Amino acid sequence: MMDAEVRGRIAHHAGDAAEQQVARYYRQQGYDILARRWRGASGEIDLILRDTATVVFVEVKKGPSIARAAERINVRQMQRIMMSAQEFLADQPSGALTDMRFDAALVDAQGAFEIVENAFGGD
Repeated sequence: MMDAEVRGRIAHHAGDAAEQQVARYYRQQGYDILARRWRGASGEIDLILRDTATVVFVEVKKGPSIARAAERINVRQMQRIMMSAQEFLADQPSGALTDMRFDAALVDAQGAFEIVENAFGGD
């Protein structure tokens, strides 16, 4: 059986690979990557992208299946991401008036993924 440190390193690398895969997809769709693993006082945001005037905050979750990855996003985490997004927007020209959305990128164990646009925080 693996010790916690080894499992942690494996999970870190798997998460990094999932983020890279999702970032590549968004780039292919024409988005500019503003930041990866951006950290503010409220926490970390996996990917921050821009598509013309819209800033997109992406939470990447990996799990054994797409459904299990989705289950890993909880209300507290969504609130933390939204607070971090406000911190990030403070340095943008339009500040809190910037058009934005929150996407969830759900990745399964085989590397298949699903992007859920406006997954939380919007109307």
